[in-house]
Amino acid sequence: MKKILGTSLLLLNLAVFGQSQEDSIQFAKISTEILNNGKGYTELRDLTKNIGHRLSGSEAYEKSVKWAEQKLRNAGADKVWLQEVMIPVWVRGKESLQIQTSNGKWKSLKMLSLGNSEGTGGKDVSGEIIMVKSMEDYDKLSADQVKDKIVFFNYPFSQSYIETFKGYSDAAKYRTTAASLTAKKGGKFAIIRSLSSAFDNVPHTGAMRYSDDKKIPAVAIGNTTADELAELLQSQKVTAKLNSNCGMKGEKLSHSVIGEITGKKDKSVIVVGGHLDSWDVGEGAHDDGAGIVQSIEVLRTFKKLGIKNNHTIRVVCFANEENGVKGGVQYGKTAKENNEEHLFAIETDAGGFTPRGISLEMDDEKRRQIQSWAKLFLPYGVYDFTGTYSGTDLYPLHDMGVPTAELVPDSQRYFDIHHTEEDTFER
Repeated sequence: MKKILGTSLLLLNLAVFGQSQEDSIQFAKISTEILNNGKGYTELRDLTKNIGHRLSGSEAYEKSVKWAEQKLRNAGADKVWLQEVMIPVWVRGKESLQIQTSNGKWKSLKMLSLGNSEGTGGKDVSGEIIMVKSMEDYDKLSADQVKDKIVFFNYPFSQSYIETFKGYSDAAKYRTTAASLTAKKGGKFAIIRSLSSAFDNVPHTGAMRYSDDKKIPAVAIGNTTADELAELLQSQKVTAKLNSNCGMKGEKLSHSVIGEITGKKDKSVIVVGGHLDSWDVGEGAHDDGAGIVQSIEVLRTFKKLGIKNNHTIRVVCFANEENGVKGGVQYGKTAKENNEEHLFAIETDAGGFTPRGISLEMDDEKRRQIQSWAKLFLPYGVYDFTGTYSGTDLYPLHDMGVPTAELVPDSQRYFDIHHTEEDTFER
């Protein structure tokens, strides 16, 4: 965690000042400050243990807004404010999934409804399960084959990618579209194998979306449950029964939290940020509590070391990344309306494991400029500047022509715990 905090700040330092002969000395000062006096772990423990998970629209999220506002003030921000955002409100409620095999007995399965899914209204919905292993398999099924059935999309997270975000991207389409695909052919609800790199029985939630007005439930099961279900379906008919109370409950006014250190030369803005919300399971430690405390630590360290930034350094704790991206969209809209010049923005939304690199989404000239600084990062174990993705909350800024980036930690175990009850401070 402390190494990853330092990495983000080192790049920010270069973005603010450019490269000079004294940069290696400055890097050492930043690293030493964070390793010895950093507040990241303490602040993350406070956020996760005293507030916990923070789904947009929840009471816990509103507590985290006040928390972030105070932490930015404590870190030494010249100015702190709340940016109004209208956010969707989704609630989970009670939920259960059972299966019945040829012996007639019902067995409860560990599951999670997918985020933004509609439920069953507290009623039992049941039907025969049919399994497909891919989108191609599903496309071959007729509407008669799917009608009144439960479709189990048994597509595994690919273990072949060293960069596990590629495996996540490959499997994500099943989470986002399973319900709508099933509904179009008359199915009752969808079950997906979780987007998980772990060999365990932990279900993973995450956002899904509907493509039309026919809204049926979608749920996720863990990998070992998926394997067991797939084996059963090879030899017998299996019935599933779902009872869930989840659903959208309109919108409400909420806030992103912003703090900054005013530039000494001009008010051109450099953004560092993460998202303050999380899913409603676990503690939201890696996703994205780590990114929040890393971003606040950037501001604290600039203040503590007395680094005189030419341009304004702005920390943004975005609202509603998980199930709407309303905070990122509103920030971009406001920046455009205010004619603010943004020079650079870096997001941290990939967990708190060891830093490996920085992904750069910008034109080739700026990319080459940053890559030319690579040797300054090597002593800190940071070497990969080849990525081209900069994060969900920054895409409105990127679309405005702002050079954007994302901190890239080691991702090997990130998708073991992503969007689960396992995403805790201890992990």
